[in-house]
Amino acid sequence: MENRLFGQTDIGKTRDNNEDAFLAEPIAGSSLLLAVVIDGVGGYEGGEVAAAIAQTCIRKNLAGLGRVDILPALDTAVREANQEIFMHKSQDPALEKMACVLTLVVADLEQNQFYYAHVGDTRLYLLRDKALVKITQDQSFVGFLEDSGRLTEAAAMQHPKRNEINQALGLEETARLRNDFIETGQSPFLPGDTLLLCSDGLTDRIDKEKITALLDQEHLPAAAQSLIDAANAAGGHDNITVVLVKNDKIPAQHQPAKPAAKQETVVPVPSPPPVTSAKHPVKVVRNRGWLALLLLLSAGLLGLSGWLYRQLERIQHQVRPLAPVYENPWQPVQSGLDTLKKPLRDSVYYTDSVAKPLKPHGKKSAR
Repeated sequence: MENRLFGQTDIGKTRDNNEDAFLAEPIAGSSLLLAVVIDGVGGYEGGEVAAAIAQTCIRKNLAGLGRVDILPALDTAVREANQEIFMHKSQDPALEKMACVLTLVVADLEQNQFYYAHVGDTRLYLLRDKALVKITQDQSFVGFLEDSGRLTEAAAMQHPKRNEINQALGLEETARLRNDFIETGQSPFLPGDTLLLCSDGLTDRIDKEKITALLDQEHLPAAAQSLIDAANAAGGHDNITVVLVKNDKIPAQHQPAKPAAKQETVVPVPSPPPVTSAKHPVKVVRNRGWLALLLLLSAGLLGLSGWLYRQLERIQHQVRPLAPVYENPWQPVQSGLDTLKKPLRDSVYYTDSVAKPLKPHGKKSAR
């Protein structure tokens, strides 16, 4: 069982008592695993009492839990624990300030799933493929700043209000709790995955990077002890509680499929035979026939062009040149030194289209 589930708590180096409690056991009557980390609040006696009440109440309410309606069962168990703590402290004024925070997990290794419920600033982490993911959200002012990215992890660990919480079990009766008072969820829990539940005595002392490195061990007891030792080495200012759950099934190894080598085979495709009939055989025209036909047409066009050109030249030689057109038939003509006004009775007019003699016009000259 230690290969699947292990829990350990430590008083730390500065506290006189341990207000933390935990559960790490199979659920009675089923194959499910139960893991719980509880951090008591309220002073020397109050914190311990509240943590013990929550521990007993959760174990009792989840006995015989099956695979049906797991999340509602977790919600009910936490609300019952809240009511028990509230009723107990109302009967004892010395325990007036007692309360507790917790993280609760039910792991179903057969179905590769885990279910959780959370109140306060205890935490749940999932380690998968050497990467650590924070699952729960801190219900505190500083935790909100860190989860929303307004504070770095290092700044949140040093913040003076890092231990002030917004919600805890036992502060008011269950009937008055809001619907979102308990954070719940479900997620795959694959072969090789590890869950870490812890109190703030661990996460206030060592950061996520170091937690990841210390969790990377085969044996859960050794990993838990390494985490507690590291927190104590960093000051151990609070109680330190760690519960580990591992899906110890062997992860399936999938060999990547190699692509088959391509083999190109050239298959000759025969030309389909021409469709013929007995009455109308189809003649296959070769490319050479088309070439000869094109050459013949080109030669014919050249010959026709030459004949047309010769006819045009012939027509041009038959046209007589145009004689000058005289607008005044009595235009003077110089002959030697004498100037005579002789009518141009023999003159004719030519147009650019038809050459046609015209009768001279004008008056006879007086002698």
